[in-house]
Amino acid sequence: MNAIKNLFSIEYPIIQAGMVWCSGWRLASAVSNAGGLGLIGSGSMHPILLREHIIKCKQATNKPFGVNVPLIYSHIEQIIRVIIEEKVKIVFTSAGNPATWTSILKKEGISVVHVVSNSKFAKKAEDCGVDAVVAEGFEAGGHNGREETTTFCLIPYVGQTVSIPIIAAGGIVSGKSMLAAFSLGADAVQIGSGFAVAEESSAHIEFKKAIVNAREGDTKLMLKSLVPVRLLHNDLYLRIAEAESKGASKEELAHILGKGRAKLGMFEGNLREGELEIGQSSALINHIKPASQILAEIWEEFMNEKDRICKLDF
Repeated sequence: MNAIKNLFSIEYPIIQAGMVWCSGWRLASAVSNAGGLGLIGSGSMHPILLREHIIKCKQATNKPFGVNVPLIYSHIEQIIRVIIEEKVKIVFTSAGNPATWTSILKKEGISVVHVVSNSKFAKKAEDCGVDAVVAEGFEAGGHNGREETTTFCLIPYVGQTVSIPIIAAGGIVSGKSMLAAFSLGADAVQIGSGFAVAEESSAHIEFKKAIVNAREGDTKLMLKSLVPVRLLHNDLYLRIAEAESKGASKEELAHILGKGRAKLGMFEGNLREGELEIGQSSALINHIKPASQILAEIWEEFMNEKDRICKLDF
């Protein structure tokens, strides 16, 4: 039995990332209903709104789903309280120290997974008692590690360091890339960009179209001196790039970024001034489809490629 399928009681070892402004209850429930694991992204929600999304997700699916929690969130205590009160059984934590909340969540019978960008943090997460780690490589969208370690290097690095299951993330958008991740030691994959364009994603339609129209080289990891984030090219991106080339300070970069940029771009559809967080794999995404179709196509290609390789005469 696949370790992640067994841990979460899901049909396919495919997990939808908990993306800010994209991952509401509609997307999470659609992925879970299709046999994967859907995640509600709490990073763009106040506690009251998160509770609403959890309740609606329960009504929309009887399959397992979880909540992604950035640990640097200002209302983290209230967020954790909502998760416990609503009896969510799976939590993915990121952007912070897993030692703070893992034991508390585990005492409530919650499976905990932590997102890491290097093997050092993976070992730390394991020592804190998490059930699995997401090894997220440089290719991923949104907030990323400063090390710029690619997914293909990160999976074996982490595999040499921990004994718990590994979920690969970053640049995985097809069955072929999923199979490659498994060959390097992954037990499952987490997909963000591929599901950001799903019909059920809460991202603005203009942002979805921008992802579909993205080409190779249209994203770059920016703001490494502040909070590293992979962005799609636009006017905001160009202003940040120019400031960084001139040696702008953290304070100057923070002033340019301002507040609410991710919501402005990803949720409200301002493609010029908004923060457009998306991964390198966006250049491989060509259509807006239902989440169930996206998952089914990935799994079918994964199985077909596995069979094809097994038949090769080496």
